[in-house]
Amino acid sequence: MSPSTSSERTGGFSAVDLVGVVLERRTYANLGYLLLAIPLGFAYGFLLVFGFVFGAILSVVGVGVAILLVAVICSRVLAGFERVLANALLDLELQRPEDARSSSKTGPWETLKRYLDAPSTWQSVSFLVLRSWIGIVALAFLFVLATVLSLATSPLRYPHEVEFVTVNSEPIAWSIETLPEALAALVVGVVAGLLFLHVMNAFAHVSGRIAVALLDEATSLEGEAGSRESESEPA
Repeated sequence: MSPSTSSERTGGFSAVDLVGVVLERRTYANLGYLLLAIPLGFAYGFLLVFGFVFGAILSVVGVGVAILLVAVICSRVLAGFERVLANALLDLELQRPEDARSSSKTGPWETLKRYLDAPSTWQSVSFLVLRSWIGIVALAFLFVLATVLSLATSPLRYPHEVEFVTVNSEPIAWSIETLPEALAALVVGVVAGLLFLHVMNAFAHVSGRIAVALLDEATSLEGEAGSRESESEPA
């Protein structure tokens, strides 16, 4: 019995599973999804802070209400973009919620009311908030990736210095001056790189579950059904 067969039967983790992550297309799609969260997350954070915080503050003079409404509409539009992005990069099949269209009433105010009452609207806002935090985590991933690449390419670049962190304005770094040091840095970089890719894939999987929970049509319909049941219950 081969080691790989034994690993599959026992549900273990083989060396092929450990190293194969480097060759999987899914790994780089996940990485792209997380790295895109850096600029998008900061943009969403600015929109949410300006739209909801300043909108609420300025609502006493009237203009804040318009800002809040624009922020809500933009949240739905951006959630649609995130839905397309998750489907393309995370191999999901998220469907656009229809909970804001199930009404025979027409007119701009009725349409606006439906969007405000729709669970998918506030799920979209929640997702954008979480996407902002995902962007912060992705920024940390980017720093780790840069460090790993710096270590792994040491044999091509030495002598050079790899900086890890800065503590009390003092950098903690590895000064690589000789070939043996460069080869040691290569080994450390490869091991750290494999660990990084597995952690990154796990985080991307969690991000995908968040997208399913907040952006998919099924969850929005469940939320709408729950709200209708609570409204129909006698006091």
